[in-house]
Amino acid sequence: MILPGSDSQALGAALAAETGRELAAVTYDRFPDGEGMASVDLDGTALDRAVVVASTPSDTAYVELLQLQDAVREAGADHVTTVIPYMGYGRQERAFEPGQPVSARAVARAVATGTDRVILVNPHEASVTDFFDVPCSVVDAAPRLADPLPADLTDPLFLSPDAGAVSLAESVRDAYGGGDVDYFEKVRHSGTEVDITPSDADVTGRDVVVVDDIIATGSTMSESIGVLDDRDAADVFVTCIHPLLVRNARTKLERAGVTAVYGTDTLEREVTTTSVAPVVADALGSAAAE
Repeated sequence: MILPGSDSQALGAALAAETGRELAAVTYDRFPDGEGMASVDLDGTALDRAVVVASTPSDTAYVELLQLQDAVREAGADHVTTVIPYMGYGRQERAFEPGQPVSARAVARAVATGTDRVILVNPHEASVTDFFDVPCSVVDAAPRLADPLPADLTDPLFLSPDAGAVSLAESVRDAYGGGDVDYFEKVRHSGTEVDITPSDADVTGRDVVVVDDIIATGSTMSESIGVLDDRDAADVFVTCIHPLLVRNARTKLERAGVTAVYGTDTLEREVTTTSVAPVVADALGSAAAE
């Protein structure tokens, strides 16, 4: 049975359809004092194995995930798999200053108390898998980003905002079926101040697909689009696995001149155009076979 968190309802439905598992009737309530409660109506259904699917872009979402895990245990589930399509706090994988927490470790340990297995979709830092006290695997959804791209891109260049994301750009290029791959050199001075140096790739007259794992504030991505515009690129498409798009990120991208923005349903936004359900379903199948 698939139990979706409130931030993962479309993905939960897609995963149920992909796997043939039942989609549970989950409700998300809030008491007058502000406390929330996520619960499931089993309607007499015997519960053996449960899959909780819940992105965690907020503190509230984490509490909701823990409640769903507890609810299925209370209902008699003897095996729980927790799928976290987008892992909040995943970029706080170390203490940056003395006295600061390793937040990714703290939330991972809490999640691990209520589950037998965890599946993550492209965590920003792969090392977060080590923080879970249960088996944790990662699925790669980057190839799914090729699906919404136009089939007739002109001499396409798949470009990552930095060297660390080149493998994502390569995955999208390979799934698309052709094109070159390159990256920007990026120097981050703070959470909001970034210098971007263009690579040596010739973008004149070419369609460019900029690929990243997360778009948060949109500052780096919009600056990348501006550089491409200055170098006379044709159309610029932005693709990302996790379209967080906080504050005025969408406006920044539009003002920079982006042609289109595509994201997956790890975070359900207006730019969500493809689902990670097929790759998560494969992981669930592999887990069941073990």
